Amino acid sequence: MTDREAAAAQTEFVYDALPMRVSFGSGRLAHLGDEVARLGLRRVLVLCTPGRRELGERVAELLGDAAVGVFAGARMHVPVPVAVAEAGAAEARRLDADGCVAIGGGSTIGLAKAIARDSGLPSVCVPTTYSGSEMTPVWGLTEDGDKRTGRDPVVLPRSVVYDPELTIGLAAHTSAASGVNALAHAVEALYAPDVSPVVALMAEEAARSLATALPAVVRAPADVPERALALRGAWLAGACLGATTMSLHHKLCHVLGGLLDLPHAETHTVVLPHVAAFNLAAAPRAAAALSRALGGADPARALHDLNRTLELPRSLAELGVDRADLSAVADAVLARPSINPRQADHDTVLRILNDAWAGTVPKAATGPTPVEVAISTRSI
Repeated sequence: MTDREAAAAQTEFVYDALPMRVSFGSGRLAHLGDEVARLGLRRVLVLCTPGRRELGERVAELLGDAAVGVFAGARMHVPVPVAVAEAGAAEARRLDADGCVAIGGGSTIGLAKAIARDSGLPSVCVPTTYSGSEMTPVWGLTEDGDKRTGRDPVVLPRSVVYDPELTIGLAAHTSAASGVNALAHAVEALYAPDVSPVVALMAEEAARSLATALPAVVRAPADVPERALALRGAWLAGACLGATTMSLHHKLCHVLGGLLDLPHAETHTVVLPHVAAFNLAAAPRAAAALSRALGGADPARALHDLNRTLELPRSLAELGVDRADLSAVADAVLARPSINPRQADHDTVLRILNDAWAGTVPKAATGPTPVEVAISTRSI
């Protein structure tokens, strides 16, 4: 594609602006009650994990009479177990709640979405990690090992409160892994089939913010300005995830996590450089944007080096994956193909998986003219 053709392609696009209010800033948690009142909610159920019960109780105290209880039953699992979703919805009904406030990471926010899908109850989300789930209409449920996902506007939070001070307690490793997981949203948004100029700008800035902030956050976890920069990047990356169709990287991570029960964020960190090396060869505009954002001529190598700097896992072997399982993963990925800049057959997917398993340094690939594998629905 020539520069003129690429520019022309950006003059025709569709951009769905999601109905989302964002309140961002240090100390914003103190204004949570204003956000709840703005929505007309008077009986909210506070959601959190067992380990965050103290924070959940603090939120309930901040809300005063507007909070009817704390459900500390969210589990550190993506997607949400059906039993957990049912228990949360039952508690909301028992307390006659008219909404939920979710404070925590992707698991807790996912629980709020599951309750909204079941009951239509609106939610206000207060993220404490960089997952980006709060920016998307994507829901997920797990039952008997089967993971189901979908999109429904009803699960989209009505308001999101970002307070970087709440991320200070997030361990350095968790911060780094969660941040690279967010970075993956930005990378795939840049070469998504439905990318728009608006999303491209957000994705590039998200990648730049995260790549700049995460090493500083790992060095000095209590640095609020760097935490704010990382959280801003995660917000933008999550918005990109909500506005575009994710491709091969997210499909691979979804299947790896489902089949092999791997940690969600760490799986993204391992796989991302290798899929980027494959896809960016057929996505020159995305490659150029990432080169600017990451500060290197080879974005895939820059992603690999970032993982090394952050002391994150760089191989599936480190996550306990048996190499013999990779062929079955490739089969499952191709059973429901996603839209991707380059067409990938079984051997190609298996090669990417083997590189990710070994943790080899990705090499910038050359590729053919982009070929998309069409599907009828968005792939998560």
